[in-house]
Amino acid sequence: MATQRTMKDYCWTCGADQQHRQLDKKEEAWLKERLGRAGVGEFWICVNVLDPDTGRQCRNLRTGFNKKPFAEPLKIPVLE
Repeated sequence: MATQRTMKDYCWTCGADQQHRQLDKKEEAWLKERLGRAGVGEFWICVNVLDPDTGRQCRNLRTGFNKKPFAEPLKIPVLE
């Protein structure tokens, strides 16, 4: 399995620089359906842990160049 790419960049829902990663295949499929697009490779997901007890992450989406690509935050749910 290939190593997942990560970057540290600003998350506007967390209000600070946070670690982000590229989407996995299930997340890409969910976002493609949600947006009605064929490709979503430019999106990154914030993996900042908001609750250390449960491990709940922020999961807000951004692109490499746009910290706020949607008017309202779009957060990917945890997909099984």
